[in-house]
Amino acid sequence: MKARMGCKHWIFLALSSLLLLSACARERPTYEEQSYVFGTLVEVSIYGEDEARAKQAAASVMQEFQRLHDALHAWEPSPLSDLNAALAQGESREVTPEIAAILKDATQLSEQSGHLFNPAIGDLVRLWGFHADEFKAELPDAEAVAALVVANPRMSDLVFDGEKVSSRNKAVSIDLGGYAKGYALDRAATLLRQQGVNNALINIGGNVMALGTHGDRAWRVGIQHPRKPGPIATMALRDGEAIGTSGDYQRYFELNGKRYCHLIDPRNGWPTQGVQAVTIVMRGARAGTLSDAPSKPLFISGVDGWRDAARRMQADEAMLIDADGVAHVTTAMRKRLEFADKATVVREEP
Repeated sequence: MKARMGCKHWIFLALSSLLLLSACARERPTYEEQSYVFGTLVEVSIYGEDEARAKQAAASVMQEFQRLHDALHAWEPSPLSDLNAALAQGESREVTPEIAAILKDATQLSEQSGHLFNPAIGDLVRLWGFHADEFKAELPDAEAVAALVVANPRMSDLVFDGEKVSSRNKAVSIDLGGYAKGYALDRAATLLRQQGVNNALINIGGNVMALGTHGDRAWRVGIQHPRKPGPIATMALRDGEAIGTSGDYQRYFELNGKRYCHLIDPRNGWPTQGVQAVTIVMRGARAGTLSDAPSKPLFISGVDGWRDAARRMQADEAMLIDADGVAHVTTAMRKRLEFADKATVVREEP
């Protein structure tokens, strides 16, 4: 048996394949800065600015990432963990206007997904051992899992009174791990544009947003192969587009030859099986958020339900890799992908 986390080794492999910056496109300088935030390696690449200006802009993004990490951590001391402690006691807690807005938005996305994207199941994630930096290869108590499923915590249980938040259900424990990276991408894009930086690529452990271009060509990124080093496919990202991937290869453990990942199906309380990865592309003012959170209901819906889930989440450009490595893609997504692994079986599903 073995346990696996989103470790630096995996991240290096992911980033080295994800940020496919063509060497011939480096006529002008590309400034790159890395840090370790949100439990993953993050990277900001800024094209065409002098080093001092690029360094200052990248530093402001890294500071914002750290601020959000500190505010939204689900189990280490944070405003969010304080809120969870209050909700478990049936009490209300005042939160910042930003956190209140995040919770309301996450609630709307959860309802849109039919509650398959459900940040209220933090206690289920904890029971499975994923509220930790190291994972133990062991199953949780089945009765405890079943009890939380019966309690049916949902984001719609939250009650907002100005900036005071309470819950009608004490089982609600909020984990924004499926939302925060996308939100952070949107914040980074705003900060960079405010500073006059119009050409950049922001990468948070595989959640990526493109601003402008990389010289006279689009930023080109790779989609991590869920079972091999390197990309399964590459694509060009246009200005303001974001790509989000949910996979079973980042945070998981294996026991008796079976893989258990951190993507929990709230309907039964168990990690989703039968899917290796889901990738979606979004554009617009909230492309980061909308490429992150909606990938979860597609993953949890599985091979039989992912296409309907994509329609529900308005994800026209999407791909699901099933347990056999088959790539199921929407027509719009197929037009944009160049498969690096030529052995990949591709099934287009309009």
